[in-house]
Amino acid sequence: MFTYFTSGTCSRQIIFEVDENNTLHNLKFIGGCSGNLQGVARLCEGKNIDEIETILSGVKCRNNTSCPDQLSKAISAYKKSLEEPKK
Repeated sequence: MFTYFTSGTCSRQIIFEVDENNTLHNLKFIGGCSGNLQGVARLCEGKNIDEIETILSGVKCRNNTSCPDQLSKAISAYKKSLEEPKK
C-alpha cells in the first residue's frame, strides 16, 4: 500500500497498490468530491501506472492542480520510492 499526501486539492491523501505488472489496484482518495473520485478510482483500476500518470498529468482545477493531477504526482512519487535504497 502506498500513501501520498496531496497538495492544493480538497482530497488529503491518495492510497493505492501496484502489482508486479505495474498495474494499479485499490485506489482510494481521502477527502475531496466523493462521486468524482470514486469514478476516477474505478476508471484507473487495473490500468498501467505509466499510462495513468501520462493521461492525468497536468489536469487543472484550482491551485493549478487537481485530484487527477495529484494522482499522477503520487504515481511519480511511488516510482521514485522504488529507486531509493532500502534502509
